[in-house]
Amino acid sequence: MDKTIFNSPLGWLRIVGFMEGCSYLLLAITMPLKYMYELPKPNYIVGMLHGLLFILYVGLVLWVSYYNKWSKTKTFWALLASLIPFGTFYADKKLFRIKRT
Repeated sequence: MDKTIFNSPLGWLRIVGFMEGCSYLLLAITMPLKYMYELPKPNYIVGMLHGLLFILYVGLVLWVSYYNKWSKTKTFWALLASLIPFGTFYADKKLFRIKRT
């Protein structure tokens, strides 16, 4: 990971996007714990964390899209990525990387 990742809004978006994607996948583990094994606490904790990361991700996408003058299409796809499992990982690979020549 680049050492300057913390120096830009896009770097923060990439970090939060990764964490949001991981928390989304953790929900796939905690949901069966809640409904099949009647253990609601892990789902409560992961769900709260995921909700906070989701809100932070959406805010960062809007900030980065304004800061970097993204098109509405690119902003739409970045926002949509947060609703699809593995979407934020895909967005990091396809939308958030700076192309170096």
